[in-house]
Amino acid sequence: MNRPLAPLHGTDVLAALRAATGARHTRLDSGLPLSADHPTLADYAAHLRMLRDWLAPLERWLAGFTDGPQAEPTLPPQDRLALIAADLDEPGMDAAHAGGRAPTPVPARPRQASAAYRWGAAYVIEGSQLGGAVLYARLCGPLAPHPLRYLRGEAQGPGPRWRAFLQALRARVTTSEEIAECCAGACAAFDAILALAPPQGATSAP
Repeated sequence: MNRPLAPLHGTDVLAALRAATGARHTRLDSGLPLSADHPTLADYAAHLRMLRDWLAPLERWLAGFTDGPQAEPTLPPQDRLALIAADLDEPGMDAAHAGGRAPTPVPARPRQASAAYRWGAAYVIEGSQLGGAVLYARLCGPLAPHPLRYLRGEAQGPGPRWRAFLQALRARVTTSEEIAECCAGACAAFDAILALAPPQGATSAP
């Protein structure tokens, strides 16, 4: 599934990533638990469980490297899993997330993944925060008083970190071979979360 892509000649890495992951991104947006017309706390709990089951092994894998995005000084580590845990511990969430389905096994990740491949995985993680900000603006009222910590993210919003990430990405991933590796890593990260998404129509009723 994670075969290296053919080298991309004369392509900006961000344009290549958007082209490689566009269809997956669309599938994910329509399959998220929070894609319902009127999401509930149960939907948010399901959303958090899905992200936790995706992020936990992905971040453990990335933590095994000391170069590439893991060494980028402009991108200090963020404890996203702590925000998820705190949100699931809010009053009223116990019943909402009790009895969830067992996590889907996560595909094995390459132990010798290149820095460019890992930049692709980081692109998906960092980009997910942009979607979280949009969801926060939409749901902070309907799901109040839940603080929606994970969706809210940093006080200044995801914009400054995203801009720093894109600047670093473009500076570090430049050759056609690196861009192809980066796209492969991003596609693999999307495939892992798509495997955890609930079946279409499985979100809770309003």
